[in-house]
Amino acid sequence: MAKKKSKRECVWLECAECSSRNYRTSISVAEGPPKLELKKFCKKEHKHTVHKIRRK
Repeated sequence: MAKKKSKRECVWLECAECSSRNYRTSISVAEGPPKLELKKFCKKEHKHTVHKIRRK
């Protein structure tokens, strides 16, 4: 049997201020790529900043 194709994709979350890629997560791409923005802790800036999706 063939393996089912996954409808999820692994992406990086990149800091909007310092452009460092700090987090990796998987997102559902069944209905198209989402516009995801999260406030996460940036290790370089030492504060919570907005992180956006970046593909490697």
